[in-house]
Amino acid sequence: MKRRLIKRQQELPTTPQLEDALAQENRRKRFRSVLRSTVFVLATVAAVSVLIATLLFPVMRIYGSSMNPTLEDGEIVVALKIREFKPGDLVAFYYNNKLLIKRVIGQPGDWINLLDDGTVCVNGTPLDEPYVSELSVGTCDLELPYQVPADQYFVMGDHRSTSIDSRSSTVGCVAKDQVVGKILLRVWPLAVFGTIS
Repeated sequence: MKRRLIKRQQELPTTPQLEDALAQENRRKRFRSVLRSTVFVLATVAAVSVLIATLLFPVMRIYGSSMNPTLEDGEIVVALKIREFKPGDLVAFYYNNKLLIKRVIGQPGDWINLLDDGTVCVNGTPLDEPYVSELSVGTCDLELPYQVPADQYFVMGDHRSTSIDSRSSTVGCVAKDQVVGKILLRVWPLAVFGTIS
């Protein structure tokens, strides 16, 4: 009997062993708690980022050369969702389930004309277009001068000889509800990070 009691006392953990085990269990609980909060914070940040990117600042990648030299193939840009645009603004809009980026040339009611050398005139005034490296009439099947319909914008690419835009009845003028937003910022590649004009 005495031997059994001594054996049981030897099997019982000591106070320092119990304190170590308790401390270890508390560390595990704290770790799990921190891990849960970190995952929750990361998921919340990701969800908010997706909402902001979708609802307020859409992010887009440039494909093709229709906006050269302003925007190059492969660059990534950020737009701001607004509803009013002025001539010279770069806008993204939906066309056949694709996002296209072009420059606003004319607003609703403006008269657009293209001279033989590719100069664009809006309401009889030739535009100063420092962003265009080469003037060209390009693909144009409109009867000129052309008046921009109500609630629509006349848009053109900066690379006039290759861009298919409002000069062609294929694309035509862009309705206000097709426009996603105004291009504000180039974010990739980092070497050219900055605002776009």
